[in-house]
Amino acid sequence: MTELHPATPASDAWRETHLGRLLGHAMRRFDERVYQLMAHDVQVPLALSNLAAREQVSAAHIHITRHLSLAGDRLTDLAQSAGMTKQAMASLVDQCEAWGLVTREPDPHDARARIVRFTATGLAWLKAFESAVAQAEAEFREAVGAEVATVVTLGLEAYGELG
Repeated sequence: MTELHPATPASDAWRETHLGRLLGHAMRRFDERVYQLMAHDVQVPLALSNLAAREQVSAAHIHITRHLSLAGDRLTDLAQSAGMTKQAMASLVDQCEAWGLVTREPDPHDARARIVRFTATGLAWLKAFESAVAQAEAEFREAVGAEVATVVTLGLEAYGELG
């Protein structure tokens, strides 16, 4: 029998099955399905669907889709909402601006600031994202059953409100 080092736990299986790890796997699977759906959505401009199909769009890019308000936001507010640094968000906004998803406009209330807003292409992307999320959620419900899906949703909402 092999003797364990005193600091070595008897089992490390918990590292594969703890809630945080399971949530991470589930989120990656969900997001990957959303990207697949968006890559094949005829409403998404061809260049953007190609980016999604080639996996050039990442979870980081989706932060803009998830957090940018329809009215537009300052970069600092967008970064805070997404839980990112201003510098990291600025880099994402630069990429999304190059792809035609967003634009930066002067802030009418502060000459030093700029407002990030969706372009018409960005709004089409957002609509496709909404459809893809709805389909991925429907697939999740079908895979685990309506009752489990409802319990998971309620549990995640409650847990998220605690933070």
